[in-house]
Amino acid sequence: MTSVLVTIILLGIVEGLTEYLPVSSTGHLILATELLGFDAQRWALFNIAIQPGAILAILVLYWRTFRDVLVGLSRREPSSIAFVRNLLVAFLPAVVIGLLFNDPIEALLENALVVAWALIIGGIAILVVERFARPTESGGVAGVTLRQSIGVGVVQCLAMIPGVSRSGATILGAMSLGVDRKTAAEFSFFLAVPTLTGATVLQLTKHRDQINPTMLGEIGLGAFVSFIVALVVVKAFVGIVTRYGFAPFAWYRIVAGTAALIWLTLR
Repeated sequence: MTSVLVTIILLGIVEGLTEYLPVSSTGHLILATELLGFDAQRWALFNIAIQPGAILAILVLYWRTFRDVLVGLSRREPSSIAFVRNLLVAFLPAVVIGLLFNDPIEALLENALVVAWALIIGGIAILVVERFARPTESGGVAGVTLRQSIGVGVVQCLAMIPGVSRSGATILGAMSLGVDRKTAAEFSFFLAVPTLTGATVLQLTKHRDQINPTMLGEIGLGAFVSFIVALVVVKAFVGIVTRYGFAPFAWYRIVAGTAALIWLTLR
């Protein structure tokens, strides 16, 4: 029982720590499972089911933004309508790809080698985008164009490969399309709400026969831990990105991916 409790807490910390950083939460959860010798199949569903904790962190941190959008929608304000439109348009590609290729995507969730390579390649991609992207002030998420939103949604689908990073793909995709760094990060945060919710509902529905009262309790604890950690991480992340950019995360990905690749090859 103690070992299970420790596992739940550790995976909850990893989820909260990495969900909104461009380092791949799914990839880190898979590597953590491998490194600590956990049963990958036993914890695969758990790793996805605790995502609502990270979702709640965004709703709490940005509650004023969501409140203002809801109020603006009731008044048919153009900025609120554009905010919702952009998120829905960016969310739709993931819905289509996720439903069409759910089984192959699930199969990748047990492949730690894919994660290691994706971390390395993703780190190099971050350095390239940081060097050559020419983002301009976008005026917040509502100021992102329809074309940019569609592009972000398409790029987000790459994150279905474990290790790519949903937040990294959406942020870098947005910057490549001319969105400024701060708006790109916030777009990624807000887009996580429908995306992670959809992914969680899909997996819980598909594997509902595996869920019992004990597992529900485990998921609840894991989600709570990820919520607390994500609250701290998101605020710190915005400050780091504003001051140093994304390069520190790129180098971390390259180092972590290389170390994981060596370990997986030699073990």
